[in-house]
Amino acid sequence: MSEITRGQGRRNAKLAALPLGMAGRAVGGLGKRMTGKSKDEVNAELMNKTAEQLFAVLGELKGGAMKVGQALSIMEAAIPDEFGEPFREALTKLQAEAPPMPAKTVHKVLDQQLGTRWRERFLEFDDEPAASASIGQVHKGVWKDGRTVAVKVQYPGADHALKADLKTLSRMSGLIQKLSPGTDVKGMFDELIDRTEDELDYIGEADNQRAFAKAFDGDPDFVIPKVVASAPKVIVSEWVEGRRLSQIIADGTQEERNAAATKMTTFEVSSPSRVGLLHGDPHPGNFFVLDDGRFGVLDFGAIGHYPGGLPPKTGPILALARDKKYDELRDLMVEADFIRASHADRVTPDDLAKYLQPYVDPLYNDTFHFTRKWLQRAAGKATDLSGDVYKTSRNLNVPREYVMVFRVLIGCVGIAAQLNAEAPYREIMAEWVPGIA
Repeated sequence: MSEITRGQGRRNAKLAALPLGMAGRAVGGLGKRMTGKSKDEVNAELMNKTAEQLFAVLGELKGGAMKVGQALSIMEAAIPDEFGEPFREALTKLQAEAPPMPAKTVHKVLDQQLGTRWRERFLEFDDEPAASASIGQVHKGVWKDGRTVAVKVQYPGADHALKADLKTLSRMSGLIQKLSPGTDVKGMFDELIDRTEDELDYIGEADNQRAFAKAFDGDPDFVIPKVVASAPKVIVSEWVEGRRLSQIIADGTQEERNAAATKMTTFEVSSPSRVGLLHGDPHPGNFFVLDDGRFGVLDFGAIGHYPGGLPPKTGPILALARDKKYDELRDLMVEADFIRASHADRVTPDDLAKYLQPYVDPLYNDTFHFTRKWLQRAAGKATDLSGDVYKTSRNLNVPREYVMVFRVLIGCVGIAAQLNAEAPYREIMAEWVPGIA
C-alpha cells in the first residue's frame, strides 16, 4: 500500500479534528474575555491559532488537502493584517515541498507506466525528487537524446486520496471561508471536485501541455516545456530552469515584480484566444522567470476548454461595470444567468458596484498598482457577514462556463497584489477580452 493511501482514517481524523479544535479554542476564548482580554484580542488570537492548525494539517497531507491549500494561497495577499504573519507564513508553506515518496515506489510506477526497461530511455535519472506537487513529484533526468528532462510521477493512490480529501474538506468550507477573505470557498470546492478526474489524467494533461507549447513556441515572452513522453501516471517534459514566482514575491526587484505580473496576466487572459484553453491553476508555484526574462508556466492538469476564446459575456460584463452602467449590467447579468430572474429585485446597481470592485478597479487607469492594502479592503467586504457585498454574493450565480474564468481573473489579481506590482491591466484586458475595449 502506498504512503498516500495508508492511514486514510488517520488523514480524515486530522481533518475532522479541525472544527473541533476551533470550538475548543472558542470556549477558551470565552474564559479569556472573562478574565479581562478584549473581544478583538481574543478573536485575533483564535483566528491565528485556527489558521496555523488548518494550514499545518493541509501542508502535511498530499492529495486534495494540498490542492485546496494551493487554491487558497492565490488570495494570500487578502489576509487581514490583524491575523498576523504566522497565518501568512503557514499559508505560503503550502507551496513548499511535500514529503517525498521513496525511490523504490517511484521505480515501480515507472515500471508500470514506461515499461520495465524504462532506464534504457534515459542517460541519467536522479532518484532524489527535484520538486513535489499535490498529487505527484518531479525528478530530473537526461533523456536518451541528451535533453535534460523533468519526470513527473503521480503518487500511487492519489486518485483515492484526492477524492477523499476533497469530500472531507468540502464539509469544512464554512470554516475555511472565514480564514480566506474574498475567496468563494464553496465554488472553489465544487470546481475542484468537478475537475478531479482531469487532475489525475496525465495523458490529458500532456495533451494540454503539447497544445500550449505549440501555440507559444518561439514566443519572445513565454516558455512552455515541450512534452517528450507521457503515460497515464507519468509525464516527461523538457527541463527549464528559472526563478520561481514565489522567490520574486519574496525578494524580487520592483522591475521584476512589474514584469512578472504583466506577463502572468497576459498569459492567462490570452490563452483562450491563442490555444482555445485556459490555464486554470494560477498559483506562484506554477510560474517562474528564466534568466533571459521569459515567463515559464507549468502544470496543465486543470484546464478550461474555450475553443472560441473567453465566454462572450465576460468582456461586456466588465466593460459595463468599468463604465458604471449598472442598470444595463444588471439586465445583462440576469440574461446571462449571473443573477437568477427570481432574485433580480434583490440586487441593486449599487450592490453590483461594490461586489465587482476587485475586477474593475484596475480598469480605470492605464496602469494599476496592486497592493495588499487595496485587496484587503476589497476582499474584506466580501466576507463581512453583515455587509452589502456578502449579501449580494448570496443572490448571485456563476454559470458553469464562467467559474474558472472569474477564478483565474481574481487569481491573477491576488498574485499581482502579492507582488506589489504595477501593471498595464487595462491594456492587457482590452487586447485579449472581446467586448471590453
